[in-house]
Amino acid sequence: MLLKTMVYKKNSLTTVKETNTLEEALAILEESGFRCVPILDESEKIFRGNIYKMHIYRHKANGGDMTLPVTHLLKNATKFIHVNDSFFHVFFTIKELPYIAVLNADNHFYGILTHSSLLNMLAQSWSIEEGSYVLTIASTGNQGDLSVMTKIISKYSSIASCITLDVGKDEFIRRTLITLPAKTTPELRDKIIAQLENKQFKVVEVEDLNA
Repeated sequence: MLLKTMVYKKNSLTTVKETNTLEEALAILEESGFRCVPILDESEKIFRGNIYKMHIYRHKANGGDMTLPVTHLLKNATKFIHVNDSFFHVFFTIKELPYIAVLNADNHFYGILTHSSLLNMLAQSWSIEEGSYVLTIASTGNQGDLSVMTKIISKYSSIASCITLDVGKDEFIRRTLITLPAKTTPELRDKIIAQLENKQFKVVEVEDLNA
């Protein structure tokens, strides 16, 4: 998948080794400005987990021994993905993490995928730069609905992007977000909406990307 294009590779990252002390790890975190960095083994091939600045400070404030190895406060040891994992696995694994470790086929540390990189990729899928209006179309989710929607729109316009959300929620089963291309006029937009609603699709929201 396109995961490789979004990953920050190991040689460009700030990391700590499992033999570093908490004091050393804190100095690395302070110098880098990051709130969390990966912990690697001595060979820098094996991902051990993450170390968070806040956990070290809490340990220090409570009188904890700062000469302990960084692994004493290791977190997220099982939170990693592989570079060839599916998008859906990646999306549901990263969740609340600031980043997730990425391993190669040999289970060696390859780099990290940040939350912000993933969100930027999703934002690009909206085609904000190439779009004009986003139509949120509610349907019952019957077989062939998407085909009918796109066929109606394609009579008048190309489609910049299409995303389906909210399966199984509210009174409708599915919401489809279709972005119309740049320079779509309000008149053409309204004609497309009228044709969709004539076929019993409900356009529940229209977002103007130029606003």
